[in-house]
Amino acid sequence: MKKNIIYVLTACALLVLFLFGMYSIFLNGFFTPPKHPITYTNATADNIKVTFPIPDAVVGKEFLVTGSARGTWFFEASFPVEVLDKDGKVLVATPAQAEGEWMTPDFVPFKADIKIPDSYTGPATLVLNRDNPSDLPQNAASISFPITIK
Repeated sequence: MKKNIIYVLTACALLVLFLFGMYSIFLNGFFTPPKHPITYTNATADNIKVTFPIPDAVVGKEFLVTGSARGTWFFEASFPVEVLDKDGKVLVATPAQAEGEWMTPDFVPFKADIKIPDSYTGPATLVLNRDNPSDLPQNAASISFPITIK
């Protein structure tokens, strides 16, 4: 019985030390948040959330964009995703596809397969646009953030 109590107390002490260490690392700047936050244009985090990649991520020539968006972000279960080069020219334009019932005001998971041309490496911008079949400016919305293509 005493041995079990010692094991439990030791495990708790190690957990506390680990958590304190992680907290200290965070406070001392070893964990650096993204330099560039997500830029929202006529949108908020309450409309769309990207889980991968994150701002300032380094990605390969092929990667998935994943996250969730409210059903109102989609039209016919998709919305446009672009990757822009350092000069703002479109490297890739492809649709993100809903992975569930999109005709809802709730969040719907999505994914987009991105394939960057072999000739490009360096800074880029990932842009996720709300689908706007009307082309009316008041219906346009997007989020964007920098990534690096390796």
